[in-house]
Amino acid sequence: MEMKQIGIISVDHEPGEPYPETDTDWAAVDIPGLIPVPNVKRLRESLSMTQEEFAATYRIPVGTLRDWEQCRKNPDAPARAYLTVIARNPQAVAEWLKPAA
Repeated sequence: MEMKQIGIISVDHEPGEPYPETDTDWAAVDIPGLIPVPNVKRLRESLSMTQEEFAATYRIPVGTLRDWEQCRKNPDAPARAYLTVIARNPQAVAEWLKPAA
C-alpha cells in the first residue's frame, strides 16, 4: 500500500524572520483548539508607531512588546484580548488611557 502526504510544505525559517506570505485566508480557517495570536508588529506598523510609542500609548512594557514581536513569547489570554481591542479601535483605547487633565 502506497501512502501519500498531501498538502505538506517545508519552509526553512530562522527565528525572528517574518513568515513567508501565502494566499491563505487565515480568518476563514476554523481549526478547533487553535488560539489566534494577534500579529503585534503588523498592528504597531499599521498605526505608524515605533515600539516605544506603541508601548507608551497602550501602557505595555517595551520589553514585553519586543518579546511578542520577535516571537520569543506569545501574549497570554488577557493580552490577546487587549490587543484585539486595540486593533479594532486604536484611537479610542489611546484616548481612554490618556492621563486625566
